[in-house]
Amino acid sequence: MRNKIDDLRNHLFETLEALKDPEKPMDLERARAVAEVSKVIVDSAKVEVDFLKVTGAVNSTGFIPQGEQTVTPTGRRLVAATKEEVRALARAATKATA
Repeated sequence: MRNKIDDLRNHLFETLEALKDPEKPMDLERARAVAEVSKVIVDSAKVEVDFLKVTGAVNSTGFIPQGEQTVTPTGRRLVAATKEEVRALARAATKATA
């Protein structure tokens, strides 16, 4: 996947910096448009995370990088988790909720 969550963060911070530029501030309507589109992107990522939690799947679209920081089905965050570790946690979480 080309764009990742870090890219979105960078765009949002660039927008914030442009809004604060005293010499040439960004147009408010444009900033609102960026914020609205960003919200839709974040909401779609939340749906993806919920899907991964419910299904126990470990592969995602790549928007949220795996292995760097992974959200387990129980909502816990793991750093540098392997796919095998995530699968094991997903199985354990599924058994715990069944």
